[in-house]
Amino acid sequence: MADFMNTDYSNNTGGNYDAVPAGNYEMIINNASESATKNGAETLQIDLLVRNDLDKVTDLVETNGKFHNRHIFVDNWKRKATNQYDLDGFQYILQAAGVPENTPLHTVDDFIKLIVGAPVRVFVKQEENTYNGATSTVNRVAPWNFEVTQFPQVQHTFKDKKNAPTPAVAQPAPAANTSDPFANTGDSIDISADDLPF
Repeated sequence: MADFMNTDYSNNTGGNYDAVPAGNYEMIINNASESATKNGAETLQIDLLVRNDLDKVTDLVETNGKFHNRHIFVDNWKRKATNQYDLDGFQYILQAAGVPENTPLHTVDDFIKLIVGAPVRVFVKQEENTYNGATSTVNRVAPWNFEVTQFPQVQHTFKDKKNAPTPAVAQPAPAANTSDPFANTGDSIDISADDLPF
């Protein structure tokens, strides 16, 4: 009987969970959910996923090109004084996700359903965070740093396709961007039969 395998740990590099460099990233709102700490502080956490379909876009080589498939988590804490979320901050996220003006939202679940799966552009910054005496560099994304994506045609490949989010709202067309690899120029392509490989 042949061996199944031999142990070899030389290629185990571990996961890289360091903060990504500051900059503009094209993301997908991968998930959003409410949770609470042991002390009862409540948050709506948004899971942003760096898109992997824009690696060759010149302006994104140092961000999406190097850090695609990384997750960045954005916490939106309820205010202690009011026990409510900062709804003004949510407006930036809804606008970036392409939700039409004057759309009524009755619950936090309505908010979540409208944003999950939406492509957005965000500015990610780095900050120092001290917890239990240890200081580390972490990523932060403020609600006002969410913008409409410059690349609405998403070709991102999800590792888990069956659980991949789908946007609830069709994305508006962005301003013209010549570095968009998926831009539809409207020009027809003429190909002769001699140019085809079959």
